[in-house]
Amino acid sequence: MLRIPDPYDFELSTERLRAFGSDLANPFHEGALYRVLAGAEVRIAPVPGGVEVEPCDPKIGPLVERLLGLEFDLASFADWAAGEPVLAPIVARLRGLRPLLVPDPFESLVISITAQQVSLRSALAMRNRLTARFGERWVHAYAFPRRERLAAAREDELVALGFSRRKAECVIGLARAEVDLGSLAFAADEEVRQALVAFRGLGPWSAEWFLARHLARPRAWPAGDLVLRKAADLFYRTEVRELGRRLDPFQNLSAHYLLSAFRIP
Repeated sequence: MLRIPDPYDFELSTERLRAFGSDLANPFHEGALYRVLAGAEVRIAPVPGGVEVEPCDPKIGPLVERLLGLEFDLASFADWAAGEPVLAPIVARLRGLRPLLVPDPFESLVISITAQQVSLRSALAMRNRLTARFGERWVHAYAFPRRERLAAAREDELVALGFSRRKAECVIGLARAEVDLGSLAFAADEEVRQALVAFRGLGPWSAEWFLARHLARPRAWPAGDLVLRKAADLFYRTEVRELGRRLDPFQNLSAHYLLSAFRIP
């Protein structure tokens, strides 16, 4: 069993994976989340005190910990949020929410590319078609397409799946780029931003979500996100960039909680 510090609510923490439709790379079956990690289909199910992970080995365990957001310091965030009049009741209402992370850097960036200028439901449908075409099917889940597999694809193949020509170019260009995306984990926030916006099709919005949902950087704040702008206006009646400064040094977790509060009645 993988222990997760209390409070932890598995259903609430994984809600985003179900909010916009069924995700072929992260399906649910009989209450458990399935995900292909380290060459195996892994079942992750809630149990008292954490989750049951099957199979689990020294390679899979750390990936599950990353997926489930164990890097986040929720205790310090909750203590800090208690002094924020607007955020405090939101954190209390969403007690047990531990935001998920995307374990793989390439997958994280492809998710951002597909979500540009379309609804998140449309983006997920697009990724599902990509996953079904180029990923590997297991029993319940598909493995997200490997970078080398997409590097060998043609742009027309992605266009046939509903990608715009520009998005197809961006995904394949990123797959073929001679850069170690994993090395960005050792770079400072601003270095990560500069490295990512140098790629065709990746702007500040994508770079910030990479910092937030892949690297779990505390001060990541996707101010260009339309829904986060709406949440800032709804809850704080203020401009999103100004709000980001107010929520320092917990911008990332604040963004996750504000977005969840905006989405969940």
